[in-house]
Amino acid sequence: MIRIIALCVAATLATLLAVTSVTAESHYFARDTLNAGLGKAPDRIDRTTPRATVESLILMAEAGDWTSAAHLLDLDAIPQDLQPRQGTELAAMLKSVLDRKVVLDWDQLVDRPDGLDVMQSSSAATAGMPRRSLLIWELNARDLPASIRLDRIKPADGDPVWVFSRRTVVKIQPLFSEYGPSQFEKYLPERLRKEAIWGVMWWELFGLPLLVALAALVGWSVRRGVSLIYRNVSTQILSSVIRAAATPIVIAAVTTVIMWGTSTVFVFSGRLDAILSPLVAIGFVTALLMLIVKTMEELLDHFVGFDNVDLTSRQEAENRDKATKVAAIRRVLVLAVFLIGVGVVLSSANVFRSLGFSILASAGALTLVLGFAARKVLGNIMASLQIAMNQSARVGDRVVYKDHLCHVERINFTYVQLRDWDGIRLVVPVEEFVSETFQNWTLKEPEMLRILKFKLDPRVDVDALREAFEDILDTLDAEQLDDRDKASVKVTGQDALGIEVWFAVPCVDPNTSWDIACEAREKLVRRMSEMENDSNVVFPDATPAEAA
Repeated sequence: MIRIIALCVAATLATLLAVTSVTAESHYFARDTLNAGLGKAPDRIDRTTPRATVESLILMAEAGDWTSAAHLLDLDAIPQDLQPRQGTELAAMLKSVLDRKVVLDWDQLVDRPDGLDVMQSSSAATAGMPRRSLLIWELNARDLPASIRLDRIKPADGDPVWVFSRRTVVKIQPLFSEYGPSQFEKYLPERLRKEAIWGVMWWELFGLPLLVALAALVGWSVRRGVSLIYRNVSTQILSSVIRAAATPIVIAAVTTVIMWGTSTVFVFSGRLDAILSPLVAIGFVTALLMLIVKTMEELLDHFVGFDNVDLTSRQEAENRDKATKVAAIRRVLVLAVFLIGVGVVLSSANVFRSLGFSILASAGALTLVLGFAARKVLGNIMASLQIAMNQSARVGDRVVYKDHLCHVERINFTYVQLRDWDGIRLVVPVEEFVSETFQNWTLKEPEMLRILKFKLDPRVDVDALREAFEDILDTLDAEQLDDRDKASVKVTGQDALGIEVWFAVPCVDPNTSWDIACEAREKLVRRMSEMENDSNVVFPDATPAEAA
């Protein structure tokens, strides 16, 4: 029995030791040797944590001690006899690439030997886990991805240390060839290649304005060239396409100059590149998306344009539907293109990391900030699409909005443009427009009754008024009147001042009904004045205070 218990305890201890060994070994990469061709690492470098290794590289570079800096690289893929010479060269190249293309995130470079990030969110995949490999940055070397990574390696005769990984060392030469100093920079005096402010060299302070001026000159030249071509084109559709492509072509030309300058002539340092690289990506994407949107809009205007059509006319009901649907298609197209463009820019330019927003973006806080800031704009866009879907107000419809008699001229992304009867334009936010109650005289059946209301003396001859009203209708434009049987004269109320009489004018078109009603009112007042002179019992006898 004792023997069985002893065997169980021994087995349990063996299992625990095995698990502990596997767990410990999973925190580093075990090697027989590390950089055997370099000899013993000097005490002046610190490789115990990821941050210490990067700091040591910076300090050795400032001191010009590339021999010590070579110990910060994993050179085991290089023959031992070549490690001393190639190690110093590769360390210098790596430092140059870091300066020019990488903005170090010191929060990500953990200052712990096990690489565990105690500040990491609990929802992260590596939360609470020791690390044996840490990604610093990603670049493209000859159109292939290249990672700059730190690995924790334990040689058989030493403690675990953090060094730049073997795969990173293999990629240093291609990265330096692509992102290292340009031929232009090599010919500059040594004084201009020293740091000025904020990690920016002196020559960059002069080179950036020159590059911007060159890009502006190219943009101006391209604009003049496109204008010259546009003036010499006789075909309407081709001229429309050229007009639509003018601005995108200028943006693409300016962006091309900046991209060429930053990749061949002026290879700027990491801090400037962190701004210029996203701007280049944004420029190209913006030019392409603007070209798509503007070309589509010009083609839509050319083939289904309504500029020369009076959409307020009663006969244009079908065109009002088409114009509203075309406007909706434009808004959906612009919104889709904008979202695609934002996605492409954020994914290709690595904007969040290059601008130092990695923590903010990973936590989702930036999304909340942008969503809160854009809530009004997004609300108006959705309301604009809502109008297009339910057709509650179409382009060309006659509406009464807050006592304004208007035509709907445009339904844009964020506002509705209304044209008042006197020619004044009202610009109303879409969200406000759809949340208010408004009258649409054109919706469904265009026929309508315009009611003329008069306060008259109770002794007035209503039958005489009916005859006078019929005579007045005979003098109006018959094409603008609906079925005459709908016309009526009714006494709708009374009070101490007199009776209220309503005259119903049947109109066939809401767009001309206001003018017809005004004409009928004018003639009714004239006729009532004549009746007043004859019988003296038409208008009530009231003081201004009583009338008010």
